[in-house]
Amino acid sequence: MSLSPAFLDELRARVPVSGVIGRRVKLTRAGREMKGCCPFHNEKTPSFYVNDDKGFYHCFGCGAHGDVIRFMTDNMGLPFMEAVKQLAAEAGLEVPAPSPEARAKAEVADSLAELTSRAAAWFQTQWAGDGGAGARAYLEQRGVRPGTIKAFALGYSPDSRTALRGHLKDAAADKLLEAGLIGRTDEGDIYDRFRGRLMFPIRDARGRVVGFGGRALGDAQPKYLNSADGPLFDKGRLLYNMDQAGPAARKSNRLIVVEGYMDVIGLAQAGIVEAVAPLGTAMTETQLQLAWRLVDVPVLCFDGDGAGLRAATRAAMRALPLLKPGKSLSIATLPQGQDPDDICRQGGSAAFEAVLAGAVSLIDHVWATETAGLEHATPERRAQARLHLREAAASIADADVRVLYQAEFSQRFEAAFMARPQRAPWQAGGQAGGQAGMQARGQPHKAGERWQPPIPGASAALKALVARGHDPMMEAVLAGLLLRPGLADAHHDGLSALRPLDAGDAAVLSAVLAVTAADHALESAGLLAHLSDIGLAAEADRIRRGNSLRLSFTRADTPANVADADFAMTLAQATARTGLVQALAGATTRFQSSLDETDWEAQQILRQEIGALDAAMMALAESRREG
Repeated sequence: MSLSPAFLDELRARVPVSGVIGRRVKLTRAGREMKGCCPFHNEKTPSFYVNDDKGFYHCFGCGAHGDVIRFMTDNMGLPFMEAVKQLAAEAGLEVPAPSPEARAKAEVADSLAELTSRAAAWFQTQWAGDGGAGARAYLEQRGVRPGTIKAFALGYSPDSRTALRGHLKDAAADKLLEAGLIGRTDEGDIYDRFRGRLMFPIRDARGRVVGFGGRALGDAQPKYLNSADGPLFDKGRLLYNMDQAGPAARKSNRLIVVEGYMDVIGLAQAGIVEAVAPLGTAMTETQLQLAWRLVDVPVLCFDGDGAGLRAATRAAMRALPLLKPGKSLSIATLPQGQDPDDICRQGGSAAFEAVLAGAVSLIDHVWATETAGLEHATPERRAQARLHLREAAASIADADVRVLYQAEFSQRFEAAFMARPQRAPWQAGGQAGGQAGMQARGQPHKAGERWQPPIPGASAALKALVARGHDPMMEAVLAGLLLRPGLADAHHDGLSALRPLDAGDAAVLSAVLAVTAADHALESAGLLAHLSDIGLAAEADRIRRGNSLRLSFTRADTPANVADADFAMTLAQATARTGLVQALAGATTRFQSSLDETDWEAQQILRQEIGALDAAMMALAESRREG
């Protein structure tokens, strides 16, 4: 008998998994979950967890995993239908009469899955043979280790039109077509669909091989080829690596969606196993729902080029109508020209974690995309952006989420583009310390003093990249100076070139440079006392407490030579960042005037370069955490 997914979902929802398992296993509360000793293997220390909210059990010792139905079949030895009938009686549900169509469909899927499983095993043997040398060389070049190759069951399809069909000669051609393993020409000739390709088996959530992705090793096009959609394989309803990433995602409460197979494999090899990928298409509604079954806020990670940014925007817009209370997305952007595997090989998992740390919320991404460059835009362009924001919020089906998005967009737009303009800040030549602090805050200048134009501020999109107006790199530099004033004397010229975006940061930097130029032997306590005397104690305390990059020079126990080397590196990055910020302001202005694709690309590249600098500093901070 074949049962509808809707009925089985209702059954799982009505019968808590802990209630069934608790009859056989002593469970104790562990936060939001329950734990006990695994009933599938002998253990003394509990590693078996049950989560009623998500309806699953998982053992971190032996890997046993499943739902309430799976527990009754695997642990209690019941046939599937008997388990369903017992649970239905407990839930007060009537088991629906079998549908001949549903039964036939399930039987077809099972028979096709048997063929794809045999094909996957054959591809693996071909990879290990003489013909697989090219595939082995490619994986070796990419740094993929043997254990990773085995874990993902990678294989090779020979460059032959008949080799796989010959291996599966007992299967009818129509079945092989339905399984997506062969193709048929207009003239009726049949041929192996995958030829001369590195093979990636694609499994469903149950771990069955349901299709393949093949990467060309030569000049064949397309570069990546998937199984044809059919009774077994539907690329819009699957996520690559879902079966292996699912348990890890539930444990870490994090799911990372990257762009391709090799991205998933590179992350897994670096120890980040909770990653999946769509199958060569933009995220579909079904794939988003699959991700939300695992975690509330999946992280979508896209390339840092124009195509990646457009893909992120498409995914965001597709997700908006589906949002529910607690269900959303965050968007992480990779540095220009790098993929997850590049980042992990160069900087380890810490470097990729730094990219994820810079992820922005869905609402921040939509806001930044729609308001990019509006600081210098015409009223008509601003009105267009406001309309787009209203349309985006209106597309959300859930009334509670929709109202809050509408309110948030309205408040942000009012504050950013409709508030009364403030007097521009000014700088007086030759002044420093507390007076500089007042000038940075826009206090009226005195008669006879020379006014200098303010340094251009950051755009709204740039501020989103540095935590809504907070520049972690600048604060790390200033925190280092407050702890080690000698660094200001040693790097005075480089520090003088900095242009902090925050007025308080600018005041503190100006005061530190002034006082350390007069007293080369000044120590931290004396510097803090001086800042207190000139009214900057609160700003100094904010910088010391708010610094999020725990770089070596911000810690007292770091050797002086290490601190100085890291400070020099960070200062060089911060100086480069200042130039990029100014270049970004110019590029944004040009794009708003021209609306030319070239100017848009230049603007996006500058944004990603700034993001890459931030990610590099976060990676350095992580690498020095213990040092």
